[in-house]
Order: sequence, then structure tokens, then C-alpha cells
Amino acid sequence: MNDEANAEAVEEIEEALDDDAYAIDRKTVAAILYAVDVGDRDKLIELMEPLHAADIADLLEQFNPYDRRRLVELYDKEFDGEILSELDESIREEVIGLLSPQVLTDAVRELDTDDVVDLVEYLEEPQQEAILDALEDVDRVAVQQALTYPEESAGRLMQREVVAVPDHWTVGEAIDFMRAKDDLPDQFYHVILVDPRMKPSGHVALGRLMASPRATALMDILEPSFRTIPVEQDEGDVAYAFNQYHLISAPVVDDDDRLVGVITIDDAMIVLDEEHEEDIMRLAGVGEGSLSDSVQETMRQRFPWLAVNLVTAILASLVIAQFEDTIAGFVALAVLMPIVASMGGNAGTQSLTVAVRAIATRDLTGSNVWRVIRREALVGFVNGVAFAVIMGVIGVIWFGTPMLGVVIGAAMVINLVIAGLAGTMIPVLLEKVGIDPALASGAFVTTVTDIVGFFAFLGLAGVVLL
Repeated sequence: MNDEANAEAVEEIEEALDDDAYAIDRKTVAAILYAVDVGDRDKLIELMEPLHAADIADLLEQFNPYDRRRLVELYDKEFDGEILSELDESIREEVIGLLSPQVLTDAVRELDTDDVVDLVEYLEEPQQEAILDALEDVDRVAVQQALTYPEESAGRLMQREVVAVPDHWTVGEAIDFMRAKDDLPDQFYHVILVDPRMKPSGHVALGRLMASPRATALMDILEPSFRTIPVEQDEGDVAYAFNQYHLISAPVVDDDDRLVGVITIDDAMIVLDEEHEEDIMRLAGVGEGSLSDSVQETMRQRFPWLAVNLVTAILASLVIAQFEDTIAGFVALAVLMPIVASMGGNAGTQSLTVAVRAIATRDLTGSNVWRVIRREALVGFVNGVAFAVIMGVIGVIWFGTPMLGVVIGAAMVINLVIAGLAGTMIPVLLEKVGIDPALASGAFVTTVTDIVGFFAFLGLAGVVLL
């Protein structure tokens, strides 16, 4: 790689990290790229050693494929399993393919079962087999069983490593048990209490456990927030429960209410973050792409939504075509038409964004939906009147025709009211019929506001001005 290309790569990464309070120092980034460029493995290890796995994953995602391959191959045996779990799915398979079998084996064995499941569930079968073969028998069986649960379910999200003790024990017995156990999870927050049938009856926070006398019965210091998660529950519902009820961890149970695993807050918050990101991406019509996607992949994700937008634009154009004589008789209408449609589209997007987010957080329900719809319609009306006055004055000053100001003002009020109604009602109706509101609402709302805006403005103009 020549010096000019190296400098460009450094500059790209620096721009991405400049505004991040936790960014890697730009000199470190440059030094890492230089170490890769000259093949200095010892220097690369020295530079990478202080970095968190998430920071290394970020670097790999920001490098181009050529530099990424060279870094992985040079870093070799130092590659950590945590880096794999932090990598974006779009390049994870690529990186796994670059690792030698021994490095992959050592990396995977360091991970909890939930992280291994996250690694293998979307990989091709040969790579799945390579990772599963690297696991110890107990862990392999646990991962294989987790993969039998539905995708995006609690069974895929949970880890099998749990700390469970009989519910009749005391604090001292629980502490002695944990001290004697040599395979405790690296991180856990609660000790789960179970009855003889392995059904969870509560859990005790570690802080409360350590602060209580040894003779205290565990049942006397249970956490009031305890609740169990069904193994087949959708992971989005799991994340909602953690956020809604301020959970730190929760046991997962099978159909017979027996303990099969535990979900911790870090995994739940990753799901919540993914749900939010997915909603934002879908509202923008860009699918689930990432910065690492190729041109072909990005084009394939965006093309369908651009095609839908083309259809909606044609529908709006058909409305305009019905008023050709009106536009020909009063050319100023062609100048002002985009203003009405644009204002309606923006107002509809505002209402739509609020509604989709409220549906995702379960804040918009059957008990308050009509109140919210009335509020959005009223907001549209008030904003419409305000902008109608402004545009009415502009229409008179610009074209010297008072009635033109009246027409555009009235059209503005109509379109902003409809925008508020459509932006709220369309996602609610789509959600009722089982369609993701974030996925389909935008095209419908844009179509409604464009058609209503053009029809109201040109229709009123045809009646009043000609």
C-alpha cells in the first residue's frame, strides 16, 4: 500500500472518530495502519493491547477489506473472541474466514454461550460447524439447543451459564457454594433461587447477598422486581420488559416453567438499540444496511424503496395532469405547487415519526389513540393557519393577486390537517393489520400529502381564480 493511499485511509478513520468522546487517538490509528503496512507484528500487538474489544471491532469495520485482511492475519493468535462478538454482522463472516482454525478455536472458547449463538446463527453451515467443533461438549450442546429456538427469541438471546441455588438455603450457604465453584460466569448480577423442580422462585442481588448476615434466609431478601421470561418470547418484547421494569437480569424458563438460562441487561440493551436503529433505517427507506456494505448490496437494499417512491410520484403527477388548463391559465400556480406539497410532506413526516416511535415503545395504545389523532389534527390546523397567513401575504406581494394568497392559504390549512391525520392514522392501521409501521408508513403518508396538497391547491385555484 503506498503512502498516499495509507494517508487517505487514516484521514477517513480520523473523520469518523473526530467527534467521538471515546474515540481512539488519531496517532494510534495512524500507527496501527503503519504497523500493518510494514508487517511489524510486535508493534501492532503493543498498540492493540490497551484497546477494548469494541474499539478494535470499530477499527476493523472502518478499514477497507484489503487493510482488514492484513490486520487480522498479522494480529493472528492475539485475536480475542470478544472482538468477534462486537463486530458488525456485515463483516463478521468475512473476519471469521480470515482466522486460522486454531485462532478461531481459542477465540470462541472464551465466549459465553449467548455470544457464541450470536456468532453462529447467521453464518453459513461450514463456518457454523467450524465454530461448534471448537467448543467443549457441554457448550456445544447448549449452543445447538439454543439454535433450535425461533430466531430473535429469548432462547437465542439467553446465556446458559447461570448461578442457581435451592430456595431454602441461607446467605452463608450460597456464598460458600459460589466460592467453591470454579466455573462461575464472568459477569452475573443475581443468584437465582429454584425449587426442587428447577422452577425459579425469585432472585437475590449480589449486593444484598454480601450485605446480609450468613444466617439470613435467601427467601427473606428477594428482589421485588423479579420476573421470568418465556424461552420463545420475542427479543423485542424482552428488551421492552427490561427497559420498562428496570431489570438487570431475568431468568428464562421453558414451557414447564423450568430454568433454562438467563438474560442480562447488556444483551437486552443491544436488542433495544437494534430495534431503534432498525426503525430509523426503515423510516428512511434504506433497509438494514451498514457502512461496510458493497455498492451492489447498498443498491439492492435501496432500489425497492426508490421504486415505490417513483410510483407515488407518478400518482401525484396524475393529479396535476387533471388541472393542466388551470395551470396554463395561471402560471403562478406551477411556482407555488411545490410549497404546498413540501409543507404537507414535512408535517406528515413529523407526525409519522412520533407515532411510529410511540408504537414501538407501547405508548400509543387503543386507550389514547383517538386523543393523539385529535391532537395531531389540531396541531396541523394551527400550524396551517399560521403558515397560511404567511403564504397569503407572500402570494399577494409576489404575484399581486390577493385571491391567490387566499387559495394557497386554504390549501396549506387543508394539507397540514390531513398530514397530521395521515401521519398518525396510517402507522396505527398498518400495525393493526400486522405490517411494520416503520417499513411501510412513509410511502403512504407521502402519497396522501402530495395528492391532497395538489388536489386542494389546484382545485381551489380552478374554482376561485379562473
